[in-house]
Amino acid sequence: MRLRRLLLALAPSLLAACSVMPPQDFPREDNVDLDAYMGKWYVIAHIPPGPTRNSYNSIERYDLTPDGKIHTVFTYREGGFDGEQKTMEPTGTVIDGSNNAVWAMRFYWVLRMQYVISYVDPDYQTTIVARDKHDYVWIMARTPQIDAATYDSLVDRVKNLGYDTGKLRRVPQQPLSERSDG
Repeated sequence: MRLRRLLLALAPSLLAACSVMPPQDFPREDNVDLDAYMGKWYVIAHIPPGPTRNSYNSIERYDLTPDGKIHTVFTYREGGFDGEQKTMEPTGTVIDGSNNAVWAMRFYWVLRMQYVISYVDPDYQTTIVARDKHDYVWIMARTPQIDAATYDSLVDRVKNLGYDTGKLRRVPQQPLSERSDG
């Protein structure tokens, strides 16, 4: 009986913790064209979750499924260009009322991770995915390398989101001509 009361008392807090919608003042794109956003994105730099802190050739691929979910395949090499290839396949769900800019990424049936498209350029060639907790961030592009001015501009955007850009890690990416996974 005591456990039941405790669970009922904690239920609102647990549900709030599962929310992926960021506060209204957290920057996100006004409207994301999902069809334009789908496809391959190379991770140029990140403040990574632990498992990917030493990744090389990181690529995130998105495909919209008939039921409106986002099938995601994230691949990377562990520790070097010839390292073991690892794959993660979370499923994304667009959060209603976010104009396609906020997704819940489900890695395991109980774990939903906030995924906020804070920036995408008008041509859908570069993007920044962030979280309102400022724990992880990804700078991605449609190509494995971007020019220095574009990179610096994206890093400035990450800083303006409130991140410590000193924690950003540039992800080593091989040119397309040298890749086996591109």
